[in-house]
Amino acid sequence: MHKTSAWPLALVYVGLICYASLYPFSDWRYQGIVPWAYLSSPWPKYWTGFDVTTNLLGYLPLGFLLALSALRSGRRRFAVLLATLAAAVLSLTLESLQNYLPLRVPSNLDLGLNVLGAWVGALLAWSLEKLGVIARWSIFRERWFVPDARGGLVLLALWPVALLFPAAVPFGLGQVLERLEAALADGLEGTPWLDWLPVRDIELQPLVPGAELVCVMLGLLIPCLLAYCIVRAPARRLLFVLLVFACGMGVTALSAALSYGPEHAWAWFSLPVRAGLVAALVLALLLIGVPRRVCAALVLLALGIHLDLLNQAPASPYFAQTLSTWEQGRFIRFHGLAQWLGWLWPYATLVYVLFRVWVRDTKN
Repeated sequence: MHKTSAWPLALVYVGLICYASLYPFSDWRYQGIVPWAYLSSPWPKYWTGFDVTTNLLGYLPLGFLLALSALRSGRRRFAVLLATLAAAVLSLTLESLQNYLPLRVPSNLDLGLNVLGAWVGALLAWSLEKLGVIARWSIFRERWFVPDARGGLVLLALWPVALLFPAAVPFGLGQVLERLEAALADGLEGTPWLDWLPVRDIELQPLVPGAELVCVMLGLLIPCLLAYCIVRAPARRLLFVLLVFACGMGVTALSAALSYGPEHAWAWFSLPVRAGLVAALVLALLLIGVPRRVCAALVLLALGIHLDLLNQAPASPYFAQTLSTWEQGRFIRFHGLAQWLGWLWPYATLVYVLFRVWVRDTKN
């Protein structure tokens, strides 16, 4: 049995699937039919290749992660079966719940595609185990990372996915203040508690170029410092820096291309952003030999400054228009998967690093 990052990643993915399947979570009502009636309905007459692909591929990572979790925890014999059954139960539950959402339509075709995708993913994990790929990854992990690196690896794996959600400032994850205030005001409307909410005297102002530079710099430096907390040798840290920068820039360009069109993939690459990239690279190289405990302290400091600066800036009208593009049409399939990660990733990192520091202090 081994400690594995696959299980927490599978739990995160289950939450994201639930969000994407039940969005927008409004107008719940009983429509006079049993939730599982769709199982005996004829197959849908109208479907698109996009729907088939997303339903098939959407559950493939879940099947892979669940099977990998079973394989790594000693349940090798029934790994594929357990992963497929778990995914089938999840899909059956979510499709049945869609009966209570007027904007969603349950489908036996979707259920079948979900189960097929999970089975393919589980079979892929089993095949990689039989070929020895998983064992080689275990050896690689022991060489490169500290023993308790599971949480850090999960966060680093989720960081590029979080960047897919369009950000008002490149690499600016965690900008939740305005939406949180609006959600609280809507929830407390008509109650005396609404007067308890703090009211700003002035509206949020756009970031000046210098503040944007700092946000970009810290947005890239934080995952580098997080990697320094779990990677053993300085030479290997250097490779992680290059990987973080390549993934960050590539995923941000992909997000811009999805939002504005391929011709605008690099529209975000302004002068403050370029300066922030250079500053982040210089600082990451200067800190490459710093002890892990100091890196943890620097992550906390960088997160505090980054979130404070970012949440003092409003979302621009262009940014709001971009979000409406994601929240409508086909991007809704990916909206829930990336939105919550984009909001919560910095706060999850904050909790993780604080926990690591606390555990180390209690051991000492």
